[in-house]
Amino acid sequence: MRVGITTVILALSAATAAIAPADVARAAGAAYAVDTAEVSEPGNCKVESWYSAAANHDAIAAITPTCVVDMFRPIELSTQFNRTRADGEWGTGATPKIKTNLIPSAIGSLGVAVAAGASYDLIAQQNTGYFAYVPATLRLSETARINLNAGWQWDRIAGRHYLSYGAGVDLRTPDNVWTLTGEMFGLAGGTDVPGVIQPRFQLGLRWRPVDRFNVDVIYGRNLAGENANWITLATTVRFPAGK
Repeated sequence: MRVGITTVILALSAATAAIAPADVARAAGAAYAVDTAEVSEPGNCKVESWYSAAANHDAIAAITPTCVVDMFRPIELSTQFNRTRADGEWGTGATPKIKTNLIPSAIGSLGVAVAAGASYDLIAQQNTGYFAYVPATLRLSETARINLNAGWQWDRIAGRHYLSYGAGVDLRTPDNVWTLTGEMFGLAGGTDVPGVIQPRFQLGLRWRPVDRFNVDVIYGRNLAGENANWITLATTVRFPAGK
């Protein structure tokens, strides 16, 4: 049974990655845009991959390898490789990111982390911007938590600075097999163009049959600055430390 599940995991991840490596990067480094304050123990690694398709034929695809290393404290290192299609034009990019937890989360108390990164256009071979943000997580119970993000983003090509924000809620079953996630996120300032500063939304359902693997199906609205509906299929494969 374990061999069969592993084969399915690798096949799904490879299929998603094959469609992908984009110039639309999520600060969270995954299909969900609102990050948590959590950082795993050193030695833990994972590979997140996802593909999003819009009703207007735009598309986003990405793969993000992530590992936690011990550099006097647990530090999460990741790079999102992504590929996008917008109005028939293709883009390819990479977004390296570093993150560490400052205050661990617990039921009834707020956990806080810091994260920062940069984005690169691999076709034009140039740096396109930088970002930094603070993710916070409040655990309401063993099965419910609220995530809040606030930060800064610089569009180096346009020469514009933005405030970034996000809020999300995770509700999971006691056995952690199913999780429902709703989130709202976006940018503020920098420009008055509605497509850039208009809020974006996502609602997703996660199925996690084993600890090392999960798959998400997500409905999104306005993910890339246009009033379009999106459907996302995402997978995560984990490689626990020492296993």
